[in-house]
Amino acid sequence: MSYPYQLKSLEEYKKAYKESIESPETFWSNIAETFVWKKKWDKVLEWNFIEPKIEWFRGAQLNITENCIDRHLATIGEEPAIIWEPNNPEERTRIVTYNRLHKRVCQVAQMLKNNGVKKGDRVCIYMGMVPELAYAVLGCARIGAIHSVIFGGFSAQSIADRLEDAQAEFIITCDGAFRGNKDIPLKSVIDDALIGNKTVKKVIVYTRTRTPVSMLKGRDLWWEDEMEHAETQVEKDGVVSFPAEPMNAEDTLFILYTSGSTGKPKGVVHTQAGYMVWANYTFVNVFQYQPGQVHFCTADIGWITGHSYIVYGPLSAGGISLMFEGIPTWPDAGRFWDIVDKHQVNILYTAPTAIRSLMGFGLEYLNGKDLSSLKVLGSVGEPINEEAWNWFHKNIGKENCPIVDTWWQTETGGVMISNLAGVTPQKPAHATLPLPGIDPVLVDENGNVIEGNSVSGNLCIRHPWPGMIRTTYGDHERCRTNYFATYPNMYFTGDGCLRDEDGNYRITGRVDDVLNVSGHRIGTAEVENAINMHSGVVESAVVGYPHDIKGQGIYAYVIYENTHGDENLTRQDIMQTVSRIIGPIAKPDKIQFVKGLPKTRSGKIMRRILRKIAEGEISNLGDTSTLLDPNVVDEIKNGSLIS
Repeated sequence: MSYPYQLKSLEEYKKAYKESIESPETFWSNIAETFVWKKKWDKVLEWNFIEPKIEWFRGAQLNITENCIDRHLATIGEEPAIIWEPNNPEERTRIVTYNRLHKRVCQVAQMLKNNGVKKGDRVCIYMGMVPELAYAVLGCARIGAIHSVIFGGFSAQSIADRLEDAQAEFIITCDGAFRGNKDIPLKSVIDDALIGNKTVKKVIVYTRTRTPVSMLKGRDLWWEDEMEHAETQVEKDGVVSFPAEPMNAEDTLFILYTSGSTGKPKGVVHTQAGYMVWANYTFVNVFQYQPGQVHFCTADIGWITGHSYIVYGPLSAGGISLMFEGIPTWPDAGRFWDIVDKHQVNILYTAPTAIRSLMGFGLEYLNGKDLSSLKVLGSVGEPINEEAWNWFHKNIGKENCPIVDTWWQTETGGVMISNLAGVTPQKPAHATLPLPGIDPVLVDENGNVIEGNSVSGNLCIRHPWPGMIRTTYGDHERCRTNYFATYPNMYFTGDGCLRDEDGNYRITGRVDDVLNVSGHRIGTAEVENAINMHSGVVESAVVGYPHDIKGQGIYAYVIYENTHGDENLTRQDIMQTVSRIIGPIAKPDKIQFVKGLPKTRSGKIMRRILRKIAEGEISNLGDTSTLLDPNVVDEIKNGSLIS
């Protein structure tokens, strides 16, 4: 498979970028022509950022699974689509060819249909990193059901909130999941999440860990039984078929929940055609993917990175996507390098948190590992620091592999700002240049555009791109308020950014009340709500602080009604409460007990001051005279946990 839109030189990039900004409809129409459509579009783009309303390829009909699977069968049907590496290195690797993927996806589609799932229904998927997760995602897309994948680390309460928001009627899960030396009891978490639920009709359970589970008659079904029945329906005389549902370009493909600045998770909605084109275009160009290469994205499919760069991007390009069930440090800190060696991985796309963690184990785990197959390295999820960039470049890439430092978000659908591997210049810790179609702009607090280079400001995007968020599920006003109301006629990313003397962009982190912990976005309000549910807590405030491994850690200031007991035990109790309500990823790293919080006379908590104290900048807190009680600040400073 060739990619006529793959950019091969800096000159080609500049030319494509110019055309994409000056004539976006012509530019994207030409790229879209290379995909399979049931009906072509009437209009390439219709948009305004006021409502907001964004429509790409209006009037077109397609099914994304035909572009990810069916169109490849005649040429690469017996080539690998997915290589699955299990958690336990002693267990057998599974190679899923495009033909096998086609059969399994058709079976899942039939299984869903047999159980009453229809076009537009919401299906929650809560599974470990097994190939069946990819089958489930694509099976939903095959029949036009809307999938909502929930990361396996979320708690029952978090799942319950998402099920309610999406009004999901169907769940696909596993009995359990393996993750390092842990067995995670997924089905029992789902059972807890379903207490009091009135909408879910069916729960389909895939057997992975053989953990004993409760199966309710009439609601719970075994994946294996349902798939066996579906197999007899989709395969006749060795020919597999299940018709792909025609979908309108702007029909919803999936909902993915992300933390916002309020306590309630928001369901980011991505639609069919634009998302497909963007995921494919960015995959092919950023990584400079060549047919037959093994692409190893270490993310979980529960996050957008897994959606775009394990499933939809690589498969729509006819690529080979390596899917890993485990973690980088089990059974030892050489696991990633074992996988690269074993499968001759060409592209390794991972998070700065993972890189920093592996740096801490030293170089001994690289001994005897053949990493010569690597052609491209990638970083995702958070800004990468120079030390980690240089370690990655020197020790993993042997200074021969370009590193693509990709900046993007759940809401953007795919990479927005990044160097293209070996094509455009790289610069340590800089995302560098925008992809074609992306018109970034820096603004000050008042929305004034900051021109020129060697400047910093808040990062906004001036023009729509195909993969962007369309709405937040069931609450369009929230989408408008969060992304389009802060600065008129612009998409506000929530990130601060520097533009250097050469025009390269460097992301400096969130400027709103959202933390970026190990590449996962967590709203401060969500953590505060969970802390406040602990019986002894009066009030709390949460901020981020620099963390050597995670990039950003969670620092909680807590007013507790009775601090006469064991403070460390109370801290553990509060952490357990957060873990139960949100999940272990949201547990505070530091909890400081305080008698009061710095508030203005109107009652607003001055997080700016708390952030500076958490960062250790206690001598530069700015003006505290407007506080209701300035003495509170001295008490907090004196009790600070930052050494």
